[in-house]
Amino acid sequence: MVRSDPGIYVEILIRGDVDEIWRYTQVPDLHELWDLRFSAIRYSPKESEDEPQRFHYSTRIGFGLNIEGEGESRGARDEAGARTSALRFWSSDPKSLIEEGSGYWQYVSTPCGVRFLTWYDYRTRFGVPGRLIDSHLFRPLMGWATAWSFDRLRLWIDRGVPPQVSMRMTLIHALARLGVAFTWLWQGLLPKLLFPSIDERRMIAAAGLPLRLLPVIGVLELAFAAAALGLWRWRPFFLWNVLAMALALLAVAFQSPSYLVSAFNPVTLNLAMIVLSIIGYLSAAEIPSASRCLRHAHKEAA
Repeated sequence: MVRSDPGIYVEILIRGDVDEIWRYTQVPDLHELWDLRFSAIRYSPKESEDEPQRFHYSTRIGFGLNIEGEGESRGARDEAGARTSALRFWSSDPKSLIEEGSGYWQYVSTPCGVRFLTWYDYRTRFGVPGRLIDSHLFRPLMGWATAWSFDRLRLWIDRGVPPQVSMRMTLIHALARLGVAFTWLWQGLLPKLLFPSIDERRMIAAAGLPLRLLPVIGVLELAFAAAALGLWRWRPFFLWNVLAMALALLAVAFQSPSYLVSAFNPVTLNLAMIVLSIIGYLSAAEIPSASRCLRHAHKEAA
């Protein structure tokens, strides 16, 4: 049915018991809350318990468009208490890159919690273009979305952070990061490198520094902008940014105090950056991260 490549594997350790995690992942109304890959999941009625569970899923892709698909799953429990849910899925929706696929979810008890893991693979439509889009874009995105969603589930079960809250915190954190990065980029690129400002030159001179340092400072500010984006998961970045803004404000206050009362002054700029950094630091405590998941099977399980 599917290709012979390694497929997508994701694993995370969740504190809790197997039955609890089974409920969060097998009840459609709960599942669709934390899984980024689905907007809605609906089970079809079963005539007997021996039948596989049929379901219908949809995913919003923006611009008012949905991708529809179907599937079926069958659960099992072994003598050690581990549970497995095997599934097949397919889509006749012409917008869907995935034509059909299969995989499983597994729930393994350990002394530290439950190893919740999945493996799945699928076949694409659209021929060679579809396979190229899948290998270079869609498949990495699906792997990331699966891992991010697994950590979102972990936050819900382990720390009591509802999926709606973790999504909201993720958006707040992203806006804070982008705001800090844009401010550093603008301040380094425009008034220091592309269009050297007379005010910047005066503050450099008031500090007793040579004017040739102005472009160097601009490059350092560009480095801060790059760090804000490149160190996306590093929460202490915000604390370092608060320190840099506070020191810069103190330097202006001692060396060029007249600028503190000018239009678009360092007080409003630096305090705004400090507030953005505090918001980013606080929100980063409750956001999912795909990096917390194992993306390759254990050798003994491979």
